Amino acid sequence: MTGYVMFRKDRLGRRGGGVILYIKESIQAYEIKLEKEAECEEAIWCNIITGKSILTVGLVYRSPNISMEENEKTHNAIKEVSKRDCIIMGDFNHGHIQWASL
Repeated sequence: MTGYVMFRKDRLGRRGGGVILYIKESIQAYEIKLEKEAECEEAIWCNIITGKSILTVGLVYRSPNISMEENEKTHNAIKEVSKRDCIIMGDFNHGHIQWASL
């Protein structure tokens, strides 16, 4: 997409899937890696420099068929990143969450 920097992490060993995050070119951003025990299969993490501070932005896809090991890594990633200023978004596939009708 013109005017945006693409950050992506493709799904390994399977066709399709993965995550992709676009950040406007005028925003100073770079991809970061988390600790090994928090490195999710389908998540991308970027730091955005905002004046004198840094905001971590994460995009996560949590499969409804996630393994216990990958679920633990996702949990560890969220714990690690939430120690700083952050925005975490994505599709977490928590089946027990129900929307109330308005």
